[in-house]
Amino acid sequence: MNSQSVQLGRTAIIILMVTAALIVLTPLVWLVAATLKSSDDMFHYTFFPPLSRFTLSQYHDLFTKSPFARYLVNSVFVTSVSVMAQLFFSSLAGFALAKYEFKGKNVIVGIMLATLLLPGQLTMAPQYDLLYHMKMVDSYAGLIVPGAVSVFGIFLFRQSIQQIPDELLQAARIDGCSEFQIYWDIVMPVSRPMIGAFCLISFMGAWNSFLWPQIILHHAELFTLPIGLNQLVSLYQTQYGMLMAGTLLGVLPVVLLFVLLQKEFVAGLTAGAVKG
Repeated sequence: MNSQSVQLGRTAIIILMVTAALIVLTPLVWLVAATLKSSDDMFHYTFFPPLSRFTLSQYHDLFTKSPFARYLVNSVFVTSVSVMAQLFFSSLAGFALAKYEFKGKNVIVGIMLATLLLPGQLTMAPQYDLLYHMKMVDSYAGLIVPGAVSVFGIFLFRQSIQQIPDELLQAARIDGCSEFQIYWDIVMPVSRPMIGAFCLISFMGAWNSFLWPQIILHHAELFTLPIGLNQLVSLYQTQYGMLMAGTLLGVLPVVLLFVLLQKEFVAGLTAGAVKG
């Protein structure tokens, strides 16, 4: 192939990527534009209104006419605790399944992977019944505890930790390290890319969770952000401007976390893909 053909190929790829990016970003641009409109202009302009009609009233109304700040704090608390719990238990279980030999380990791994085939909605009824008898309904504990262990996370950490040389762990044992010290001081730092990838995945799942919080929480002061935004939609009236503003603010933490963890996210997902 001559240089002209290569250049044409690169140009075509760039045009295709730019087109795809514009298609993907169009809904986000529309969302931003909707938050800058007044209620009267919401359906008068497809995207941005004239500059003279820009307004931040939707954000003002969101914080003054609804307990949005409370919903946001609730989501930050529930998501943070959920991510930390899933990270700890999943990495610990992944370490055990990757580096210890015991009877029935392969059976346990097979059963765990089989549970990934079950839709989450299938287990909600027995989970709710169990939490009801444990007096954990309508509480943060009932929201966090059922998801404190992630089978998907255990599998990810197991695959990542298997790449760590056994000789490194044996050397730590010879130096007198306990098994938990090996996990905390050696395995976790080495698994940093997987930690970043899993934290991002876990954060998105907990932050955007709607169905289970909707079932388990009954009092408004405990509502998380997705349920709080749903309160803006009613049978007779929908606060579209406030809903768009709340949605945009709800998206920003996920985007910020992805920007901070994008290198670890890519490295974690590709860990073990290439063997040297």
